Formats: sequence, structure tokens, C-alpha cells
Amino acid sequence: MMRNFFKTALRNIVRNKSFAAINVVGLAIGIAACILIFLIVFHEYSFDRFERDGDKLYRVVMDMKFSGNAGHSAAVPAPLANAIQQEVTGVEKTIPLMQFQGDATIKVSVPKAGSSDPVVYKKQPEVIFTSPDYFSALSYKWLAGSAATLQKPFAVVLTESRAKQYFPSTAIENIPGKEIIYDDTMRVTVSGIVKDLSQNTFFSYKEFVSYATIFNTSLKHNFMMDVWDDWMAYSQLFIRLSNGTSVTQTETQLAGLLKKYNKNANKDDKNTMSFRLQPLNDVHFNENYQGFGKLIAHKTSLYGLMAIAVFLLILGCINFINLTTAQSSQRAKEIGIRKTMGSSRKQIVLQFLGETLFLTAIASVLSLIFIPFLVQAFKEYLPEGFHYSFIGQPLILVFVVLLTFVVSFLAGFYPALVLSGYKPVLVLKSQVFVESHQTQKAWLRKVLTVFQFSIAQFFVIATVMVGKQIHYTLNKDLGFKKDAIISFDVPRDTAKSNRSVLLNAINDIPGVQMVSNGFLPPAVEGAAFTDILYVDGKNEVKTDVQLRYGDPNYLPLYNIKMLAGRNVTASDTIKEFVINEAYARFLGFQNPADALNKQLVFNKKNIPIVGVMNDFNMQSLHAKIGPMVFGALDDRSFFFHVALRPQIAGQHTWQTTIKEIEKQFRKVYPDKDFDYSFFDEKIAAFYKNEKNISGLLTWATGLSILISSLGLLGLIMYTTFARTKEIGIRKVLGATAAQIVGILSKDFVKLIVIAFLISIPAAWWAANKWLQDFAYRTEMSWWVFAISGLFMIVVALVTISFQSVKAAMANPVRSLRTE
Repeated sequence: MMRNFFKTALRNIVRNKSFAAINVVGLAIGIAACILIFLIVFHEYSFDRFERDGDKLYRVVMDMKFSGNAGHSAAVPAPLANAIQQEVTGVEKTIPLMQFQGDATIKVSVPKAGSSDPVVYKKQPEVIFTSPDYFSALSYKWLAGSAATLQKPFAVVLTESRAKQYFPSTAIENIPGKEIIYDDTMRVTVSGIVKDLSQNTFFSYKEFVSYATIFNTSLKHNFMMDVWDDWMAYSQLFIRLSNGTSVTQTETQLAGLLKKYNKNANKDDKNTMSFRLQPLNDVHFNENYQGFGKLIAHKTSLYGLMAIAVFLLILGCINFINLTTAQSSQRAKEIGIRKTMGSSRKQIVLQFLGETLFLTAIASVLSLIFIPFLVQAFKEYLPEGFHYSFIGQPLILVFVVLLTFVVSFLAGFYPALVLSGYKPVLVLKSQVFVESHQTQKAWLRKVLTVFQFSIAQFFVIATVMVGKQIHYTLNKDLGFKKDAIISFDVPRDTAKSNRSVLLNAINDIPGVQMVSNGFLPPAVEGAAFTDILYVDGKNEVKTDVQLRYGDPNYLPLYNIKMLAGRNVTASDTIKEFVINEAYARFLGFQNPADALNKQLVFNKKNIPIVGVMNDFNMQSLHAKIGPMVFGALDDRSFFFHVALRPQIAGQHTWQTTIKEIEKQFRKVYPDKDFDYSFFDEKIAAFYKNEKNISGLLTWATGLSILISSLGLLGLIMYTTFARTKEIGIRKVLGATAAQIVGILSKDFVKLIVIAFLISIPAAWWAANKWLQDFAYRTEMSWWVFAISGLFMIVVALVTISFQSVKAAMANPVRSLRTE
């Protein structure tokens, strides 16, 4: 029987090559997109699924309010780890993760032929201070040494890859005992080697310095190991709860620690702080608690990807249903004869489901061929560390097989029911019944076609709206100059005299318009807040204010305009402030000049307001403009900002100028790397996620239009075939080719217009909801919908014209002879 099914299916495919090709390609595109998205989602959800007792592992995080503004932090005060170990019950393991500060320039003492100089590795990533408990919570394989070796200070455990990098000619078992020097000051001894973790994990660290080292060096002060009311992004903490210990019990004890050691943590309703436990399986997805240097997967984006996969798959299935039911009249006699010969309806249903499975299997094989090309096309949007292997990841093949059967059932079940429902007596007596039956089912094809193009239209509108918002964000006046400005930093332990020498040298370069030494640029991805108090008689106004500082050239270099007063004067310490207009309004001054000479309390000192500057966006357009102060602080100004002179078209003066800046930099800091960035590129990087969404929507739109157009092409091919004689008669009676094309196209254009009208509310709601995430956003313009609708009508007309024009130009004599 299976052999008969196979032969019948093959004959039917050969007989209807065009329709089979459309079905296979439509399904293949949908399946390929579905497989790729499955690979992405599988990659993201595979993080940290391998740890022993992973359901008992939690990261301690903080929720807080500052002046009523909610905040979240993955970092915690450094002394919390020891306090938990000594005072909290029900905690089995305490795992501090203290990220190495600075550049982590590592010197490895490895003898070189003819030289005693050590090999220098600069800016090594993934270096942490931690305790032996770290290794008891993770499945590391020890190649040398043990976790107990980290109990002593000045010990380090390396992963195998890092050990081979540092000591390439030494056997693994001989590496323990070797010495490593961190930042020219801290000497540690290798005490163990572990095999690198092969699984996807948050814990991607490569070097593990003993936690006890911090307390035996000046790092104790740098890491603020005794400070409870402040913390750094470098300081994170994981714990593993004992059996029977609940999260609520532990969080209650943590609240007690906070109350004991930081009495001002919860002084009023607008200023609060609390510790909470974040489950390990939430660490990779929760943007509120993004760890230092760690990438976060956005669940909303993953859900969007899955929705795109489902829609593309549905579009392919709709094509199959439409074309199969449209062709049902051509197989009516076959079904009648089969039933007359004794075939049951069940057998006929299985026959057609088998044919669908055969076509879907071909589509699945074709989709696997598409995958490498899709991976290449989507490489910008793939998560870091993403890879796939059909051999090394058998779950992928299992997914493809299951998907093939599911798609076969979804695409083939309804057509099989329709075809198997024909009554053999009526079918063999007359074709009229079948045609009537076809007419009754035509409404379904129209509904499905409308649904297809509604999805495609939705994607088109969404793509245009996202592109419009991105254009708005990149071209909006942010309140400062962003073009032709580069910035770079210098070592934080450098002397002020060295910075002055470099400043003067850069200032003398002909291609430099202006140079400033200061803090971060006006707009950054994160935030730098400080507490400032304003006393107005008996009233005290305290709030978190964004801080910027630099020399007097900082504001004019970025073309930040003054509304009242003057710029700051050069100073080693902050002695006066320029505030922004938003802060002036917050303090109650409607006229900027009224804020001049008022006193702000900063670091227990009274600082006068000497100027009010124009508001500018300090972060991306997702955030509103808030209070800001700017002061002169030369002692901590480790960032250089350089405005380049305008570049003449066709010349490369900027490259020449930057090379000269690098030359001067290396004269002052010969052992340091010169890493610069253009300010406008940093601004553009704020919207990387939005650009990724735009790119994915563009791909989804293109694929949905392609699949829908293939289905439309198939339907117009069937329509022209079924109306061949009608077209011939109309031409004989004098109809022009244009009139015939209009007749054939009219019904389909109506369906596209209906699809457009249906998609408008859904697209408007989705785009409006997405735009709510921006504090400053573009308008929902009517022309976006008009252009999108017109575009889809043009696409539909072009698709229809391929076949309708051919039919309209055909010889009517041949048309009338068609049986």
C-alpha cells in the first residue's frame, strides 16, 4: 500500500509541477525560518541548565528607589558575602564574584630564549576573585590541583585554555607553582587547572584569583569591602540554599542585615533598598539585573521571533491548502473511481496526507540546505557564541522530523477531508456538482488569502514604523554636537602633568579644532548619578542628579549652549556648578537666571550655581531628560574629547589627524593601547536592539511577501486555467487584453484591500505600544499606512500580471479548443 501511495504522489507531483514547486518552496521557506529561530531560541534557553542543584542557586540582587525613581542592580555591597556566611542560616554555599578592576594587564613569567623579560598579555577578560565554593556549585573537571587551594591568598586557578595561552610549552600537570603578575603589582601562584566549561553559561570566567587575596592587599579599599551604603558593578554574589530553606526566609534575613549595617537604606517611602534572590534560570534573561560585561537575552524578542516563525509556517500551509482545494476538481474522478473500487474515506484521507507528507519531506530537506545561507544572512542578529551542528546536536534533527509531521498534518488535513468527501455517483455522473462544490469552498480560499496578506501587510507597516523611529533617533537634535568628535581614555594612575603634556600636544595638531580633558561624553548608555541637596530656607530638596565634569573647553567643544550665567573655571576640585534647565525647573526656577548664585550641597560642601545650560539627552531617547550638573574637576579627568576640523570631501584629513593624536599619545604612554571611538557611532550604538528589530522585521516582511506572492501566483495560475474558455470567448467577442487582465485581477485586488483594512488596527496598536518605550518618539503618520498599502497592492498586481497578461494575450482559438 505504501508503495502505491508513493507512486500516486510522485505521479501527481510530475503532473502538476508548477503547483508542487510553489507548495514545496513556500513550505521550505517557512520550515527553514522556523528551524533557524528554533536554533536561536534553543541557544538562549540552554544557558545554565547543567549546574548541580541549579534550582537552589540564586544571585543576590537589589531593588531600590532614589527620590522616588525605581532602580535595580545586579551588584551588591562587597561586605554582604562575609555577612551572609557568618550571620544568615540556610545558606549552603556563598559564592562572591569580584570582577578584576582596570585593564587586567597580566604579566606571565615564562622564560624566553635569550631574554628574561616576561610575556605581557593586555586586557585579559573574564578574571575574577572568588572562593572555593564557586567550584562546588559548577561542574568543573579538575586537571590539576583542587578547589581547596583557593582558600589561601595569592593563589589562582586557570581554565585549560587560559593555562595553554600563558604556558604553551608546559605540560598541564607542571603549570601549578608558576607565577603570574597582575598589573605590575600583585604576584599570584597558579594552584590549579580546570577544564573549560563547554555549555552555555553565565559563568564564562577563565581565571579565578582567591577571594582571600583581596583582604591581604590594597584591593580591600578599592573593592570597598567595609562599605555598606555604596557598591560597584564589579561586585556580584551568588548563594546556594540548603534543603528546606525558602527564598522568603532568606530574603527576610537579608533585610535584617541591611537594617543592621545600613540604617539609612530605607529612610522614607521615596528612598528604599532591599535585597532579593534572583533564580539562576532568570539571570540570562532579566534586563533589570544585567551583570557586568554579560549579555542579556530579551524574552520579548525571542517571543517575537517565535511568532514570526509560526506566521511564516502558517503562510506556507495556507498556500498548500489554497492550491490543493483549488485543484480538487482535477482529482474528483480519481476519487470517484477509488471509492467505486472499494476505497474507504479513511484510506483516501491517508492517501492525501501521505502525499502531503512526501511534499513536506522534500521541503524539509530543502530547508536544511537553506539554513547555512540563512545563518549567513542573519549573522548580525545571531547571539554571541551561537553555533549549530546537525551531527553534534541531534535535537535539531528530532525537531525537523517532528516539524515535518506537524506541518504535513496542518497543511494536508483539511484538503484531505474535502477531497475524500466527494460522492462517487455524483462525481462520475456530472462535473457540475464538483464545480458547485468548488464554488462553495472558494470562500475559504479567499479568507485564507486575506489572512496571508494581512500578516504580510502587518510586517510591512511595522517595518516602516520601526525604520521611521530609528531615523528619528539618529537625526533628532540631542542638544549637543555629535559629529567629528573622538574620545579616548588614559590610564587612571597617570600623573596630572602627563595629561597636561598630552593635552597641549593634541591642541597643537593642525587638524584639531578643540580638545577637552574631562569625564564621560554628554550622552552615555548607562548613567552616572550623585546625591545633591538644595536648601531653600526651611525646605530641603535632595535628588539624584547626573554628573559630568571636565575642563572649561568641555561645554563649547560639544556646543552645549548657555541659557544664563557663565561656564565653569578650571579647577582641581569641584568648586562651582553649571546645571541644566531641567534641574533648574526641578528646583522651582522658571527663569534660568533665577538659579544663579544659589548654593547646592555636594560632598558636604556648598557649591554655587554659576550657569544654566540648555537641556540635552544624557542617554538614549528611551529615557527622559533629568537633572544634571557640570563641574570642573581636573584631578579625576581621565577622558580626552577631541573635536576635529571639518573634512573636505575626497580628502582623508581625519585619518591623518588621528594618527598624529596616536603618535602624541604613545609619546606620553608608550606601553598603553590607543583606543578611540567616534561619538556619533556611540550614539548610534544606543539603538542596536532597535536596528536588530528593524533588520529582522525586514527579513520577515520579505519572506512573508515572497510566500504570499507564491500562493497568489498559484491561485491566479489555477484561475486562468479554469477560465481558459471564458477568456477565449471574451476575446472573440471583442474584449481587449487590458479588460481581461482587469477581470482576472479585480477579485484578487479586492482581497488585498480587505487585508490592508484588517491589518491597520493591529499594526497601529503594535507600533504604538512599541513606541511607548521611547520618551521621545516619532509620530504615527497616516502616510506610513498609505505607502504600505500601496506597496502591497503593487506587489500583488505585479504577481498577478505574470500569469494574467499571458492568459489575456493567448490565441483565443487555442483557448476554445481546450478540453
